Amino acid sequence: MGNAELRSIHVHPVKALRGFSPREALVEPWGLAGDRRWGLIDDGGKVVTQREHPRLALAAAELLPGGGVRLSAPGRGPLTVPVPEPVTTVAMEIFGTKVDVVPGPDAARLWCSDYLGFGVRLVHMDDPATRRPLDPDYALPGETVGFADGYPLLLTSEASLDALNSLVAQGDHPAEGPLPMNRFRPNAVVAGAAPWAEDDWSGVVIGEVAFRVAKMCGRCVVTTTDQGTAERGKEPLRTLARHRRIGGKLVFGLNLVPRSTGTIRVGDPVRILG
Repeated sequence: MGNAELRSIHVHPVKALRGFSPREALVEPWGLAGDRRWGLIDDGGKVVTQREHPRLALAAAELLPGGGVRLSAPGRGPLTVPVPEPVTTVAMEIFGTKVDVVPGPDAARLWCSDYLGFGVRLVHMDDPATRRPLDPDYALPGETVGFADGYPLLLTSEASLDALNSLVAQGDHPAEGPLPMNRFRPNAVVAGAAPWAEDDWSGVVIGEVAFRVAKMCGRCVVTTTDQGTAERGKEPLRTLARHRRIGGKLVFGLNLVPRSTGTIRVGDPVRILG
């Protein structure tokens, strides 16, 4: 593991939309700065994701200074959305949990609704330090998260993806491979580790920032969505079901929680904590 390093960083300003890959990112207690601080809810207040609406993969969000976003999507002009003042909040249901969030402007509501073809609202998490606690089964006191599925960061390994793609090539749908890493929508991608070595990690230090491993990441139908076309296939879930079913979940990657703050950079050494 002496040669392990951080190969890439990925930030998704709006949950379920395409993000960007900076050379460095600030790690805050609830995740990378700017990552998944915005999300979409339907008229009933429920979170809207690629699980039900794969077309979200084709829309993108650029993070602006101050935390605002610029939205873009096929067939639509871009829209700049500033951070809304927390004058009022609305209730958001995200995977069974109720969270108070700040609604974005009507222009964003119309833009997003017209793109998806049904009523949605863009919302912002104004105070990630207090709004959404982590799952108590895997959390330490006071730990919180933004609009990520469950944990502040997701880490994946290039070697494990190579191993997974080798298994896909031997499976029932070889034409669907090799799969790119963006299928898994990670925050941090590590190079230089052995395939599946992360199964035994309890923590990592990237550069000078320490993280604990909360749990392995169970994967869903989003991984079968081509992030460039929004089309769905069978992989990698078919192969994960055969080779990576652990604890009743189809796993790929690790859910991380920061133990410290600071800046991580592409090329930073990665040290494993046993």
